[in-house]
Amino acid sequence: MRNPRLASRYAKSLLDLANERNELEVVYNDMLFLQSLCNQSREVVTLLRSPVITPDKKLAVLNALTKGRINESTNAFIRLLVTKAREESLPEIITAFISQYKKQKDIHVIKLTTAMPASDELKKEIIDRVKSQTKMQNIELKEEVREDIIGGFLLELGDTLVDASISYDLKAIKSQFLNNDFIYKIR
Repeated sequence: MRNPRLASRYAKSLLDLANERNELEVVYNDMLFLQSLCNQSREVVTLLRSPVITPDKKLAVLNALTKGRINESTNAFIRLLVTKAREESLPEIITAFISQYKKQKDIHVIKLTTAMPASDELKKEIIDRVKSQTKMQNIELKEEVREDIIGGFLLELGDTLVDASISYDLKAIKSQFLNNDFIYKIR
């Protein structure tokens, strides 16, 4: 992240404006759209960060990409960023806004990593178990598939990591063998 303090301040300003105008959900959806636009097209991010392209052209391209898809408050915010020469920070501002929105709405993001795609029943069971054992009630589950964990799962809940993977167990067994925990040492 280039300038997290700047991104956080602009995101907070947009969040406050959206709350004031009762447009929080609309602006949040706009931010999700803009985030997907930036994630899907590296050219958009390159355009925003290019010192060669004039602000007018950047604004024209952004208007063409977002025409009819975002509301006027979000559009005015983007124009403000371009006039203040802060458009290169738009991806970071979007991320900061989404994070602040989730914090305001008390939405907790947990990450489930498995070796194979998890079934809907397993996802529901994990969410229910987290809800029953923690104070987290609004949960957003993000899923990742990594074959290198072999089996089991990794569950990230904020700063807590639950590692119930086969690769973790195999590393622990390997460590025990390397330490000769199974051999009685005689001198």
